[in-house]
Amino acid sequence: MQGPFNRGGKGKPMGEINVVPFIDVMLVLLVIFMITAPMLTQGVQVELPQVSSEPIESQEDNDPIVISVDRDGGYFITLGEDSTLVSLDEMSQRVVAILQQRPGTPVMVRGDRNVPYGQIVVLMSTLQGAGVANVGLLSEPPQDG
Repeated sequence: MQGPFNRGGKGKPMGEINVVPFIDVMLVLLVIFMITAPMLTQGVQVELPQVSSEPIESQEDNDPIVISVDRDGGYFITLGEDSTLVSLDEMSQRVVAILQQRPGTPVMVRGDRNVPYGQIVVLMSTLQGAGVANVGLLSEPPQDG
């Protein structure tokens, strides 16, 4: 007796895989991942860890330029012991002048933990526009207790 599901065999099991349901499942999973992937890349509130790091070896003849951003968003430029409150444009001009006199002077950024991240990014972008290739970020070691 030849049924609609037999392929002319004598009741032998069929060894072929039906691929159509497998493709359907894969397409559904693809659509689900395409919809959820953009949701996973949006910003997440994180608390950055405090880490210990090795201090930077300072060269005796080349004091770094330290640009500080205080809690109120004011910019200070420090070279050696001299610290001056400046605007963002004035800071850029001073950094250019110092780097022309003393090329290779390291530039460090020091920001208060309460300063918005965007303000530090604007500062670093301004420094990059002033010709500073590498900017170091200063931090403090974690407080025990």
